[in-house]
Amino acid sequence: MKKQHLPEKICPVCQRPFQWRKKWERCWEEVKYCSERCRTMSKPASAAKSNTLKGTSAAKPT
Repeated sequence: MKKQHLPEKICPVCQRPFQWRKKWERCWEEVKYCSERCRTMSKPASAAKSNTLKGTSAAKPT
């Protein structure tokens, strides 16, 4: 493939486009994030939401 014709996706975390890489040759359909940083940034955001929901319902009055 020529570099001008590589498939492209948009990262859901940073909203930047990223192109196909040789190391993603076998798993391009499963690739969602442009980098390791974006992949790890996506997980704490969802965990923080569930923790705040748990924290408000489990809070004891003092």
